[in-house]
Formats: sequence, C-alpha cells, structure tokens
Amino acid sequence: MDAPRTFLHKGGGYENLAVYKKATVIYDLTFYFTQRFLTRGDRTIDQMVQAARSGKQNIAEGSAASSTSSETELKLMNVARASMQELLADYEDYLRVRNLQTWLLKDERAVKTREFCKNHVESADFMTDIDRRSDEAIANITLTLIHQFDNLMGKLLDRLQKDFVEKGGIREQMTAARLGYRNEQKTRIAELEAENTALKARVAELEALLAQKGGER
Repeated sequence: MDAPRTFLHKGGGYENLAVYKKATVIYDLTFYFTQRFLTRGDRTIDQMVQAARSGKQNIAEGSAASSTSSETELKLMNVARASMQELLADYEDYLRVRNLQTWLLKDERAVKTREFCKNHVESADFMTDIDRRSDEAIANITLTLIHQFDNLMGKLLDRLQKDFVEKGGIREQMTAARLGYRNEQKTRIAELEAENTALKARVAELEALLAQKGGER
C-alpha cells in the first residue's frame, strides 16, 4: 500500500527569497540613514527603523508559519508590504520637508539606481563608499529598493493567493489528505477482497478436481 500523502510543506527558506534579501538591504540602509542624518531623540528614527524591521521580519515569520497556516502566511506577508509602504512615506516626507529632490523616473540617476538595485541584493554592495553619499542620494536609493520590494511582494502574494484558492488552507489540505488516504485504503481493501474471492473460487475448483480424480480410482 502506498504511504499516506502529506499535506504539510516545509516552512522557512525565506533567506533565499529575493524579496527578503531586498528587505534586508532596505533595513540596513535605513538604520544607517537614521543614525547619520536624523537627530538623536527624533521619534522618526524608531518609526523608520521599526517599519524597515517589520518589513523584513514578517517575511521570516510568514515563511515559518507557512507549514501550518496559509492564512497566517498571507497575513504576515501583507503586513510586511504595508510596513514598507509606511517607510516609503517617511522617506518621501524627509525629502519634501527639506526641499530635497525625489528623482524623477527618467532622471539619469534614477535609471542607473534602478538598474543597480535590480542586479544587487547584498547590503555590502550598497555600503561601499556610502559615507560619501548625501542624504538625498541614500533616500532615493532606498526609495528605489522599496518600489522594487513592493513589486516582488505583489508577485509573491499573487502566487500565494492562487495556491490558497487552488489548494485551500491547511485545514482543507488536511481534510483532502485524510479523505485521499481513506479512499486509497478502501480501494486496496476492495482489491484484496476481490483477490480473496478469486482464490477461494480457485481452491474450490481444485478441491472439486481432486475429488473427481479420487472417485475415478
């Protein structure tokens, strides 16, 4: 008999997700940015750092929860996305109130930044010579990363939602696994009963043949 089908998938593995790597860079840049450019005691420091951390940590927690609750996984991934949107607004506010530029889409700096951010996912790639960059530059780099994060998260959520619709949550998968296993057992039992019936018929046939030969002697 085949082994029972499983319904739990292995949680974790978030470290290899492009969206998680992007979130880690955003957190590291935000921590650096707030320590360098915001005044100690400014409540915005904690607000920005916590938003960046939430974006990163909720991906890890959502991935870990995926093995037991698809609903929780989706909820935490949405929280991660919302946290990054909050952080994006903080960076935009920082630039606006200080009369600094938010680089336009076709600005050469924006184009180069998008390309660099697209092809680099390690914090070390962004920390090289960071002390030479202005607050405007670092803010715009981080804004670019957040937009890319949001795009990746949107695709991830679409896939998770599609899987949920097609496969159901963990409860539905547990029910399907139980029903599937029971059906497999019923099918196998029916097969064994049919084999047993055929064997009994063959035994009866052989016994009748032996009796016939015994009578002929």
